[in-house]
Amino acid sequence: MAVPFQTLRDLLRHAITRFNTEQLYFGHGSDNAFDEAAYLLLHTLKLPLDQLEPFLDARLTEPEITTLLGLIERRAKDRVPVAYLTHEALLSGYRFYVDERVIVPRSFIAELIPEQFQPWIADPDAVTNVLELCTGSGCLAIMLADAFPNAQIDALDLSTDALEVAKKNVADYELQDRITLYNSDLYDKLPTKKYDLIVTNPPYVNSTSMAKLPAEYKAEPQMALAGGDDGMDLVRRIVAGAKKRLTPQGVLVVEIGNEFAYAEAAFTELELTWLSTSAGDEAVFLVTADQL
Repeated sequence: MAVPFQTLRDLLRHAITRFNTEQLYFGHGSDNAFDEAAYLLLHTLKLPLDQLEPFLDARLTEPEITTLLGLIERRAKDRVPVAYLTHEALLSGYRFYVDERVIVPRSFIAELIPEQFQPWIADPDAVTNVLELCTGSGCLAIMLADAFPNAQIDALDLSTDALEVAKKNVADYELQDRITLYNSDLYDKLPTKKYDLIVTNPPYVNSTSMAKLPAEYKAEPQMALAGGDDGMDLVRRIVAGAKKRLTPQGVLVVEIGNEFAYAEAAFTELELTWLSTSAGDEAVFLVTADQL
């Protein structure tokens, strides 16, 4: 029997059809079947991710076709996030290793880091100590190290599995001398020092939303997503403990995704400053040490 697929164009068309037929959810780096299929195929074939057109009519070998068909089916039938298939996630121009031990890197805070949280941080060069809570893959810690070149970064997670992934990413970016990883339940096992900046993208999905998550999100570690009834279980603890950990001019930056209403209700005594991101003005809040 003749092989039904010969070229990259054949496989791309097949992948798009499979993804659309299965009505996949796209929320891990792309928002449509074409982009996701193109990325999966190009990455697997070790081709430039931004150069699809020159290779569309290139004939593929049988082993390549077999490998690609297997990945397409894992994505389509098993709903495996594409980042777990490629072991790579792209975020704000950075590439990170990922696998099933961590959630796929995605954060609105990543958009704000290059701006160094100005004007709330008046002199970024004077920032010497930064803390990232719930680091996961270590992606934000690595970006923070680049944005604040004079800072030492402490990054922690409760999951030892996640920290193994973070350790690999820190090593890949050769930042072992500037990023220290801790296995800690928030502030519990940190050294006794204060930070100019605390950043966190913690578990914040409320229980009702958790029950409705697409299969792609259910493939991720649930402890990295679930935030309790109103999504604010860890956020309350983070805010409560931040005062003791911030310098007098320090700031706390917290991502809460779609939980704006719950965050406002949880911290009525604070005047939260909401930062502008591509998601609008209700996904990331900032609190100063003075307010706390």
